[in-house]
Amino acid sequence: MHIHILGICGTFMGSLALLAKQKGHRVSGSDANVYPPMSTQLGANGIDLIEGFDPQQLDPAPDLVVVGNAMSRGNPCVEYMLDHRLPYISGPQWLGENILKDKHVLAVSGTHGKTTTSSMLAKILDQSGLNPGFLIGGIPQDFGISARLGESDYFVVEADEYDSAFFDKRSKFVHYFANTLIINNLEFDHADIFDDLAAIQTQFHHLVRTVPGNGSIIVPSAESNIESVIKRGCWSNTYCFGNQESDLWQFKLIQCDGSQFEIFHYDENGDQKERAQVDWQQTGIHNVSNGLAAAIAAYQVGISVSKACEALSNFVGVKRRMEVIYASKGVTIYDDFAHHPTAIKTTLEGLRAKVGDAPIIAIIEPRSATMKMGVHQNSLAGSVASANRVLWYQNSKTDWDIEELSSAIKIPSTTMSDVDQLINATVDLANTDAHIVIMSNGGFDGFHGKLINAIENL
Repeated sequence: MHIHILGICGTFMGSLALLAKQKGHRVSGSDANVYPPMSTQLGANGIDLIEGFDPQQLDPAPDLVVVGNAMSRGNPCVEYMLDHRLPYISGPQWLGENILKDKHVLAVSGTHGKTTTSSMLAKILDQSGLNPGFLIGGIPQDFGISARLGESDYFVVEADEYDSAFFDKRSKFVHYFANTLIINNLEFDHADIFDDLAAIQTQFHHLVRTVPGNGSIIVPSAESNIESVIKRGCWSNTYCFGNQESDLWQFKLIQCDGSQFEIFHYDENGDQKERAQVDWQQTGIHNVSNGLAAAIAAYQVGISVSKACEALSNFVGVKRRMEVIYASKGVTIYDDFAHHPTAIKTTLEGLRAKVGDAPIIAIIEPRSATMKMGVHQNSLAGSVASANRVLWYQNSKTDWDIEELSSAIKIPSTTMSDVDQLINATVDLANTDAHIVIMSNGGFDGFHGKLINAIENL
């Protein structure tokens, strides 16, 4: 079958293309911007890429068009597809019907940490010999690829609440029919498609409704936004985790930065069943929580706490999630996705706990759809408190004045709209033992590479 994917260079759609190729289909696709690393990953796997949406790419017609959720009415290929009645489907529906339907699906959802937790879970299952398939919204450094079919009945999927397609406004994750579901956290996000938190909670309850009675739902304790979803109705086994005494799954820090911690599993009587330690490269309470959730999910398919902790101790990480991209001349530069104020806050707090009094410089581009709209501007000021200095990048698509936010922050804060000016300001701050965190969910106009070159040429 010839499958053509519209919007193929998005993380999800590109990963979908890899799975379709691995299933033996001929796969091609197009996007407005064909660029690395996804274009490189797709090209290396023999997938034909077309830049732009000239309808000629659909003649002769493929057997099926898979439509990415970035596509909308008015797009030349979408209009041609509809006018010529070509068979089409959303990416999440294709995934559910063609990959997941015969699998034990372990789905990871939530506002933050989906990519990292999915990668941790896949690592645990893989190191334990289960050889799972996976589709992850990033590239786990432990695997070097964002998706694979695997050779077992288990499949790990990052379960996103964003909508499925222009013709299907349900969240992607309702197509996955998870057996084991993690809900890491729940906050307001995606203001471009959701009016408020309640609208997102409704979608999450649709997700809860799809988990079978013998399935498992794994949630943090004392998270009121998630509790409200569960109280609407839950028909599956529910496991709460955290560090409260009532939790049957708990973590306890050994190092305050989260680089060492223990996982405890108790029975209903409060007696300890298992206990094991994690020593890893990650930092931050958020990552400790992610690791615990992944261990609980792995336990549902027969993996002991000790095996899970052993695998977590070997976990390398995910590209663009506090990935060290430069360490020389006394300067360390990190690349981080950071799409939401809470993610920025927990990431910087984790780094602060790790580096002590060393200077932290945060370079932030508020680039996600919600951040560009200015919905989170009131909470952004408090998200950077763990840094010593913050430089904001006001790109041309940001719909609000970051300068106003910058003046309200207690630490030194500056807003710039020119990348070269931003590089010069960063270089001036790059003193010995400086930790520079670049926080953006996009390409940032090549800022990462330009900064490294500037520091190297000092």
